Amino acid sequence: MCGIVGYIGSENSADIVYKGLEKLEYRGYDSAGIAVIKDDKIHIRRSVGKLINLQKNIKNNPISGFIGIGHTRWATHGKPSEENAHPHTDCSGKIVVVHNGIIENYIQIKQQLQKEGHKFASETDTEVIAHLIEKYYKGDLFNAVKSALKDIRGAYALSVICSDDDSRIIVARKDAPLILGVGKDENFIASDVSALLAYVRDVIFLENDDIAEIKKDSIKIFDKNGNEAKRTVQKILWDAIQAEKCGYKHFMLKEIYEQSQTIQDTFRGRISVEDNKILLETVKISKDFLNKISRICIVACGTSYHAGLVAKFMIEELTSIPAEVNIASEFRYGTPVLNGTVLTIFISQSGETADTLAALKLAKEKGATTLAICNVIGSSISREADNVLYTHCGPEIGVASTKAFTGQLTALYLLVMDFAIKKGTVSEDKLAYLIKQMWDIPIKVTECLKQSEQILEIAKTFHMKKQFIYLARNINYPIALEGALKLKEISYIYAEGYPAGEMKHGPIALIDENMPVMVIATKSKVYEKVLSNIEEAKARGAKIIAIANINNKEIIEKSDYQIFVPEVDEMFSPLINVIPLQFFSYYVSTMRGCDVDQPRNLAKSVTVE
Repeated sequence: MCGIVGYIGSENSADIVYKGLEKLEYRGYDSAGIAVIKDDKIHIRRSVGKLINLQKNIKNNPISGFIGIGHTRWATHGKPSEENAHPHTDCSGKIVVVHNGIIENYIQIKQQLQKEGHKFASETDTEVIAHLIEKYYKGDLFNAVKSALKDIRGAYALSVICSDDDSRIIVARKDAPLILGVGKDENFIASDVSALLAYVRDVIFLENDDIAEIKKDSIKIFDKNGNEAKRTVQKILWDAIQAEKCGYKHFMLKEIYEQSQTIQDTFRGRISVEDNKILLETVKISKDFLNKISRICIVACGTSYHAGLVAKFMIEELTSIPAEVNIASEFRYGTPVLNGTVLTIFISQSGETADTLAALKLAKEKGATTLAICNVIGSSISREADNVLYTHCGPEIGVASTKAFTGQLTALYLLVMDFAIKKGTVSEDKLAYLIKQMWDIPIKVTECLKQSEQILEIAKTFHMKKQFIYLARNINYPIALEGALKLKEISYIYAEGYPAGEMKHGPIALIDENMPVMVIATKSKVYEKVLSNIEEAKARGAKIIAIANINNKEIIEKSDYQIFVPEVDEMFSPLINVIPLQFFSYYVSTMRGCDVDQPRNLAKSVTVE
């Protein structure tokens, strides 16, 4: 995944584009570059590594102009290097392209263009776009881009400028996000809304196969058939400060602390405590449909997959509908049995995850009803799905997901309760109890956040360990997986999550005095079983860190270290128990000197395979 920014207007485009790239650095930080037009010439600055290197380059070699495009790269084709950094040019140096996505047939195109005399300067797939446009360029950049796209197979969001014409930027998208910011006598382009918030609130989300001409005082959009298209201008209500650190050392820490608010924001206006109702206007799943479906199929990747695993427990307990959870990258290449009696749910924070989007399209082809849960309004997955349920978490900048995960869980709780009401599988008293539990979760999360100092002290003891095991049972097993993933992602410690009951089936062989074990031991129907699993690990020399409910004195005897959290119903405990695991990973990572917000080899959302 990469980030794109563009500007055309009356201000210095280099400054605006660079500031936009700062907001998108989470999308890629292998290299970055900016191109502007001034005096009928293209001026390019590119640097390897983080964005600060580009800033130094521009400071030493200033550029300015009223039209410019920029890019921050997460390498897919070609190693991180200045030659492979965007923007890329054609042979003449007149045409410049930035691109997010993958051109699947770039090798064939490159070989043909080389036969025709084109000289390539990089290893990237993107460079073929610039040379293709050059091939078709006859003085009209728009038509040249349009012709070039007919030869391309793959995913792309691209922005193109030409030194022959400094009055317009040509953009296009297919299966990769691209957003237009609508200003007064100036317009903007970005991969993500966060890059635009400092300048505009009116935005247009381009649709698949759109191609657009952006001038400072006009925007013209054309669909795949070449017809001029009217796209809705949407107003973004996020406060720009939501995308800033607000005094926190890292975005991840800020986003952990935001969770009591973002959980509340996600359910606010959607539950009524007074009359025990769930109000989901964008979900058009009827009682009749729920009564005839054969199963619910959940598809997601990474942290979103763990949210789906939690949802499986909820769905089967509250609705008695069979549920399964699939990793999107496996699902799309398998032979899933789908038809009109299956409800498919797709979970993605960004709404642009390539594997999840492809799986959604496959489900639609097979006739299944689709529902998306995502955080970004207007994203590809939200537009493709038959139904959409947005989380209201605001922009999440840290690569390791925190508030987006609890937002997804909150949305799933609402969805499952709505289904249970429609199917009549919960009594009025049970429903009132569940809604009250949900309503109180933000208060409980706030109590959890107060345990940060206690968790910091435990992290000091374990931050130099090389491996970890996370154990839990039932609905908290996915939280063990999520805790282990967070530790791997940002501290580079090898960690694995297991269902605690599986210990004797292999993992117990790993346990000795050098293997710390994190155990979720909060109140549940399997609490006594978890205590037995703790005993098994402790008997083999493991140091036990237990997450347990406040006032649980028994756990003090059973474990070496304790993190106490408030008690909630077992069904809602994942929302509480994940908080200390997020804190633990964060503190371990900072003590090891790791880059918390931008861990190596990872990007915020994976918009390519």
